[in-house]
Amino acid sequence: MLLAVRSWLQPLSLLFFALCSLPLAAGQEVRVGAAHFPPYAERPEQGGDLGLLGDLLAALNTLQDDYRFVAVPTSLPRRYRDLREGRIDMMMFENPQWDWQDIPHIALDMGLEDSEVFVARAETGRGQDYFDDLEGKRMALFSGYHYAFAGFDATPHRLVEQFRATLTYSHDSNLKMVLRGRADIAPVTRSYFEVYRRSDPDAGQLLVSERIDQVYRHQALLRPRSPIDAQTLGALLDTLRAQGRLADIFAPYHISVRE
Repeated sequence: MLLAVRSWLQPLSLLFFALCSLPLAAGQEVRVGAAHFPPYAERPEQGGDLGLLGDLLAALNTLQDDYRFVAVPTSLPRRYRDLREGRIDMMMFENPQWDWQDIPHIALDMGLEDSEVFVARAETGRGQDYFDDLEGKRMALFSGYHYAFAGFDATPHRLVEQFRATLTYSHDSNLKMVLRGRADIAPVTRSYFEVYRRSDPDAGQLLVSERIDQVYRHQALLRPRSPIDAQTLGALLDTLRAQGRLADIFAPYHISVRE
């Protein structure tokens, strides 16, 4: 009788150990678009640093197991098409005044605010009034960005013609143009200038405007059939906020975190 019981239990034991050895089911994948927008992401399409986006996705993944947030490289001009066509499920750090209102989406206020300021070369006698009138000044602009002073129109030829603009894909290049006298003003995000100020000794030669071109009230944009809904994502962000993790990630870059 004992032998018969052992014979019956043995295959059950093997099945139990086999099931235990299987990997745990991974959370549902959420594909988050990563476009070049330093310090939020630095040339992700070329394998660059995911920056603040990478830090936020890592925090979301550590917080829970139901979803696995992964970064998918895209570009500034292509990101909304990728969202509409389902190549990505979500974009983060989007501003309400940009060009996404006409695509199917669900918007979520992330409770994060950045801003954009003007930077010029510091010169004797030059003060804040230098930024009052942009007429006739040569602008170094980031191609694909929407600027309030230009009516949020990112059309390259209009920016070149109306604002004597040079378009680049690098804040560093724009600031160097200002330092070398090849441009008069470069608008940059306050968060990026904070990174530049810490790392580049030439930052002391620059005058930063008190005038703000625009405030980024960051939104997450979800496609209507995203694996995660806005309410769930909002709850996760609120948990990170309550834990102090959002402040840990963003406050050092002068990005305001709503309480």
